[in-house]
Amino acid sequence: MVSTTALLVVAKAPVPGLAKTRLCPPATHEEAARVAAASLLDTLDAVASTPRVHPVVALAGDLNAATCSTELRAALHGWTVLDQRGDSFPRRLAAAHADTAAAHPGLPIVQIGMDTPQVTPELLAEACSALRAADAALGLADDGGWWVAGFRSAAAAELLGAIPTSRDDTGARTLAALRAAGLRVAPLPRLSDVDTMADALRVADSLPSSRFAASLPAGCRR
Repeated sequence: MVSTTALLVVAKAPVPGLAKTRLCPPATHEEAARVAAASLLDTLDAVASTPRVHPVVALAGDLNAATCSTELRAALHGWTVLDQRGDSFPRRLAAAHADTAAAHPGLPIVQIGMDTPQVTPELLAEACSALRAADAALGLADDGGWWVAGFRSAAAAELLGAIPTSRDDTGARTLAALRAAGLRVAPLPRLSDVDTMADALRVADSLPSSRFAASLPAGCRR
C-alpha cells in the first residue's frame, strides 16, 4: 500500500521521575511512568493501525531507562526514529517536522503527542485526509492547547517554533499564527490531553478496556 502521509509522534521516554510528574501525587513516580508508557503504547498502536502512513517518532530521553522499554522498542520496530533537538519545546516541535521532512521528502506531515491515548486510527486518518484540501489542520485540546497539527508543506511547521506551549491560549495562538501566514486551516475534533490525574480518569472512563485504563494506580481508579 502506498503511504501518503508522514504520521509523527513527538514523545518523551517514560522514565520514572521524568515523565507525567503532574500525576504525582497521588501517583508515585514509578506509577506515573507506567501511565505514560501505556499512553504512548496506545498511541503507537493507533498510528500503526492508520492506513497509508509512514510512522515516525521524535523521541526525547533514554529509552533504555524507560518503563516498558522492551515493549516500546518492539512497538517502534519498522518506524523512523528521530532524536529530538532544540533548546525549547516549541523549537523541538519545529525541528521534528524538519527532520521528518528530511527523512520522508515531499510528504505532508501530521503530528501528535503521547497525551491522547484515546486517539483512534479513524481520527488520525481524518487528520491526514484534511491536508488534501487544506494547507494545515489543527485539533484543539480542552486545556487550551492542541493535540494534533498537520502541514501539507513542512516549511510551514517552522511557525510552531515561535509559539509558547503549555499555556491556556496555545491553541488559539497557533491557529492565529497559521491563519496570519495565509494558510487554509482545517479544523479537527477537540480532545482532552492527559496532564493531571483528573484528566487521566476522564480519559480512562472512555477507554475502560484499554492498556491506558489498566495502567492507572488501583487507588486512583473509579
